[in-house]
Amino acid sequence: MPTPPKGPRLGGGPAHERLMLANLAAALFEHKRITTTVTKAKRLRPYAERLVTFAKRGDLASRRRVLSLISNKGIVHELFTDIATAVENRDGGYTRITKIGNRKGDNAPMAVIELVLDPVSPKQAVVAEAEKAAAKSAPAPVEEEPVSAESASSASAESADSPASAPSAPSAEEAAEAPEADEKK
Repeated sequence: MPTPPKGPRLGGGPAHERLMLANLAAALFEHKRITTTVTKAKRLRPYAERLVTFAKRGDLASRRRVLSLISNKGIVHELFTDIATAVENRDGGYTRITKIGNRKGDNAPMAVIELVLDPVSPKQAVVAEAEKAAAKSAPAPVEEEPVSAESASSASAESADSPASAPSAPSAEEAAEAPEADEKK
């Protein structure tokens, strides 16, 4: 038997491992969380996340590829409609593994693997939204004409000749309008 790429086989040959992972993934997508051993959960995580990535892509080729691994059309439909739309803003990390202690019979370490269907944290969503808004509203860079030395010295001489502009007092019309505005409030 060839050496597997990631860790030892899960109790059999490569075909048995492929079928076991496909069945675990189908159960995970159907029930949204399953309890299994830590080793199986760790082996299931990249497999299930890859299938969710195909579901997010959503095209026919991806659907056929997932159907070649999971034979239940109802589960594949749920994966492509419900789960893919729930995680469309998430860049990865579609599953969570939580260790829950050892099994009573054989003392095997157990874990719960579940789909993370919560929306992306509000802080990350706000930051992404702010970045989009900033990129959209950023004005185009305006190039200023280079100022020659002669024009700069003449501009400074003109400003020195004119009296310094002091903040002007409100005109009589503005002063009359202000009390009327206060009365309306």
